[in-house]
Amino acid sequence: MTSAKAVSNSAIDIFARASEALQILMSSEPEQVNGYIFCELESSEAKTKASRVAIKVIRRPRRKLWEVMVVEHRNLFSRRLIVMAPRALDYESLNENVKKVQYAVRGELYLRASELQKEGKKIIFTNVGNPHALGQKPLTFPRQVVALCQAPFLLDDPNVGLFFPADAIAKAKHYLAMTIGGLGAYTDSRGMPGVRKEVADFIERRDGYPSDPELIFLTDGASKGVMQILNTIIRGESDGILVPVPQYPLYSAAISLFGGSLVPYFLEETANWGLDVNDLRQSVAQARSKGITVRAMVIINPGNPTGQCLSEANLREILHFCYQENLVLLGDEVYQQNIYQDERPFISARKVLLGMGPRVSKEVQLISFHTVSKGYWGECGQRGGYFEMTNIPPKTVDEIYKVASVSLSPNVPAQIFMGLMVNPPKPGDISYEQFIRESKGILESLRRRARMMTDGFNSCRNVICNFTEGAMYSFPQIRLPPKAIDAAKRAGKVPDVFYCLKLLEATGISTVPGSGFGQKEGVFHLRTTILPAEEDMPEIMDSFKKFNDEFMEQYEGRGGYSRFLLTILSAANDDSDINRLYEYLLNPTSHVVILKGFTQTSDLMS
Repeated sequence: MTSAKAVSNSAIDIFARASEALQILMSSEPEQVNGYIFCELESSEAKTKASRVAIKVIRRPRRKLWEVMVVEHRNLFSRRLIVMAPRALDYESLNENVKKVQYAVRGELYLRASELQKEGKKIIFTNVGNPHALGQKPLTFPRQVVALCQAPFLLDDPNVGLFFPADAIAKAKHYLAMTIGGLGAYTDSRGMPGVRKEVADFIERRDGYPSDPELIFLTDGASKGVMQILNTIIRGESDGILVPVPQYPLYSAAISLFGGSLVPYFLEETANWGLDVNDLRQSVAQARSKGITVRAMVIINPGNPTGQCLSEANLREILHFCYQENLVLLGDEVYQQNIYQDERPFISARKVLLGMGPRVSKEVQLISFHTVSKGYWGECGQRGGYFEMTNIPPKTVDEIYKVASVSLSPNVPAQIFMGLMVNPPKPGDISYEQFIRESKGILESLRRRARMMTDGFNSCRNVICNFTEGAMYSFPQIRLPPKAIDAAKRAGKVPDVFYCLKLLEATGISTVPGSGFGQKEGVFHLRTTILPAEEDMPEIMDSFKKFNDEFMEQYEGRGGYSRFLLTILSAANDDSDINRLYEYLLNPTSHVVILKGFTQTSDLMS
């Protein structure tokens, strides 16, 4: 028999069991809540089983609490515990889908960076594509127009022409005429008809095919549109969405929130983050074997975080695959202005679809997204975006309109920014030259920064990085030594989170670990924007290189390798040489030299 002292010492264990019992009973029907749970408890001292314990739970509905009485019969031990019922917004009672949501871009690294900033450390926030926060100047013309729309009394001032150009004044009057009550009044839930018409005209100029304004919805940034469409598609956890991995975590977060299942398809790093349709088929087959119905596919073009641009041939393959598998294609095209090479210009999924002939072009359902947050605009805080629907039945459009109506109206100033983005100053307008000078200057600088960052990463020990063809990010692979991986495990961290935290503490550079975007097992990356000011880029890359070299020295010693590449492009025979270059570049033991069409590899250890 267990002594009374032993039972007394196990009282804490008893009440831990009582809490567990309470959770079980609370999940039952109300009339079943009152009752007993019997369990055997082990004495913490004697390591022997105590006598049978009764946990009595009495529900008091009016007082919103439960009484938990624990009675140890043989030893006459009795205690009472009063436990409040969980309230609706207590953590234990929350929607489980909310708890599942993960968003690495504003995750652990960002929170730690914010703490360090409060402590006075200089932080370079490269974790999110937020151009103006990193010093990009806003374009003058759209800010002038929106300023006049926000303060329309300025238009009545006889001196307004001294401060604003005539075309900005005319444009402000143009947009104010579209509103009923100015920027402080709601608009149609789809956005102002006049702005939607401007978006449709932009799409027609871009693609060469007419666009219907009635199938265009203006949204508070592209993210809101993505979430609205995913919410419309996902019916339950058996519905799957094909998402590229690495992916922008908006998709994994939204799919979790709406209770669906993410079906990953992996991009191939050694092929410059290319997409293989055979991998898509395999992903769909695996999902179906688990009872998941794949209903939609996401493409991000140009890629985030990978920066690749899809070719027209690749888009045709994707659209044909969606036709065969009866999938909705969600085209995230928010970086279509951010192109840093000439070989693969942006081409929209819609343009390719409508050129594929009636069988495919009339059947494949497509939703395309765009925003004012990216490109050379970078107006992230304005929250302006749109989505356009292709081959979506009218009744479905009505349902989407109904749900949009719940929010009454998209952000009105952002609608005007969207109108200005798709209908900017034209040749001959007073502001045209300045607008072109500013926008061209931003894009040319981004192209140089993309090259500087790629070259900087590839000069670092155990770091490999594909060139950023588009978007706003570099996504280098970090070859972490086994000792670093072991150190991360001891610290309770994912290895690339461990690396990025060390980088943050040492340099103030705030990045996002690749695990937040998804990556193959045993491979580690980080994502950083290419947005820091061009004049600051050399110092930032030097700081990264210094940290990385010291990190590798600490965990690897004098081993490892650097990636130096001598490429004489004028001597390369054709594009196949460049493709082989990428393959060798991602081989951990190869140093590549292309001279007069001759490719030679040699082991290089430094």
